[in-house]
Amino acid sequence: MADTTMRARRREAEREEEETQETETNDCPECGGLVIQDEEHGETVCADCGLVVEEDGIDRGPEWRAFDSKEKDEKSRVGAPTTNTMHDKGLSTNIDWRDQDAYGNSLSSNQRQKMQRLRKWNERFRTRDAKERNLKQALGEIDRMASALGLPDNVRETASVIYRRALEDDLLPGRSIEGVSTSCVYAAARQAGVPRSLDEIADVSRVEKSEIARTYRYVVRELGLEVRPADPESYVPRFASDLGLSDESEHRARELLQTAKDQGVHSGKSPVGLAAAAVYAAALLTNEKTTQAKVSEVADISEVTIRNRYHELLEAEGAIPA
Repeated sequence: MADTTMRARRREAEREEEETQETETNDCPECGGLVIQDEEHGETVCADCGLVVEEDGIDRGPEWRAFDSKEKDEKSRVGAPTTNTMHDKGLSTNIDWRDQDAYGNSLSSNQRQKMQRLRKWNERFRTRDAKERNLKQALGEIDRMASALGLPDNVRETASVIYRRALEDDLLPGRSIEGVSTSCVYAAARQAGVPRSLDEIADVSRVEKSEIARTYRYVVRELGLEVRPADPESYVPRFASDLGLSDESEHRARELLQTAKDQGVHSGKSPVGLAAAAVYAAALLTNEKTTQAKVSEVADISEVTIRNRYHELLEAEGAIPA
């Protein structure tokens, strides 16, 4: 009984000591204010009264300095950060295909055979089951399509995360890997504000446009993704850049689209068609030479659509068609 009481008192004393230490660490001993860490000067100071509670703190960062990203990459002694764009998140080992040592010398016969066996077993361990093989193929497709479409790294990361979620929720049975991965790229591009039209996506994909649209709707519905309707203005910078138009034309195209939104002309219209027509109309209004054929080729949309939307935009603006 006495031992039990002593142990209870000891635990209570330890708990009070921990609480006291936490209070001393987080509160200023002078005014009771919030204590913060000043890593630049290696000090612990009070944010209210400025009292230096502790000085000469330990710098736990690297011992080297870098003044740009290139120098930082050269001096860093760690590997690349983890990424969702690789099926193993970049944590596996890569064995070089060249049979050379660190000095560039050729390996002996025995060493070459040993390295070949290591490569084979390394590849087997990287894709140990059907799920990992599926993921490896799909992420490769996502990277290929994103490169062909000129999409940034954040879109590739988002598309990879969406595909991983679809794989975990068993959304793939009955659907092709290429179809689901393409729909993930399409959804990620729209979420990131750099959308690509369905025709552009279909051009770089290995599946039909109808399957992409059907799979996209299914993935968005099942995963509850928040994808806003595509804004025609998000297509304008890319179209203007590909056509070599000036900033004035791009700004004028945005004004045309904004006026169309205010008057409700954009409702029920394809955002790609509206953007292409706005770029063409803006080029004419700013006296820059371009043709409907060039705009049609860049936007991957028919000239008939451009003509129809072009007149609608100018009527909403109150300008006279050229």
